[in-house]
Amino acid sequence: MRPLIGISTYREQARWGAWDVPAVLLPATYADAVAECGGEPVLMPTGSVSADVVARLDGMVLAGGADVDPARYGQTAGAHTRVVRPERDAAELAVLEAALTRDLPLLAICRGMQLLNVALGGDLVQHLPDVPGTGCHHAGDGVFARREVRTAPGTKLAQLLGPTASADCHHHQALGNVAAGLAPAAWAEDGVLEAVEAGGRRFCVGVQWHPEAGEGPDKDHRLFGALVDAAKGPIG
Repeated sequence: MRPLIGISTYREQARWGAWDVPAVLLPATYADAVAECGGEPVLMPTGSVSADVVARLDGMVLAGGADVDPARYGQTAGAHTRVVRPERDAAELAVLEAALTRDLPLLAICRGMQLLNVALGGDLVQHLPDVPGTGCHHAGDGVFARREVRTAPGTKLAQLLGPTASADCHHHQALGNVAAGLAPAAWAEDGVLEAVEAGGRRFCVGVQWHPEAGEGPDKDHRLFGALVDAAKGPIG
């Protein structure tokens, strides 16, 4: 059987056809990437699942989305932290804690990487443009900024991607203090931390970029493939 890979979802007001209602959403590229790599994508709707679902999964993807509520890491919201989803934070932190306890293979993407860091005791930089010397990591609504990232030698990420890789970025926030248990794994050319991983776990990788986003010759699903491969093994 294909391993079951849970993917966290957005909960937003959405319009299609004659409807304009609250909806559970996920860009299809996430599910497509999991399926193309041999996994069975299972969407986890905010507000409709509990941490109990983790016991039925073989792996998990924490998807991108709105900013993590700064109250979760002991800060007040800055001028540019305008869209938060406390209900989603609570739901994802619950399943994340269960996944970490079970050592479930995990790929945390963009907001997901930030939430992983916060869950383990780290914090965030709320607005990268306020940090001198940083380049463009957010090219505008619906647009990715293509960056080159440098991986740390000896990391799982370096084994998977090599010493450098292209990255589709869409984030105005970044990790500040990195949580204990996470190690830096890749940086952009301007020094912004773009990936972390947790040693001693079967597969626990966070990337600030969007590996699900590439198309055609730019498509690179190696991280999803590694997640699915890890999910095929026995889980405690």
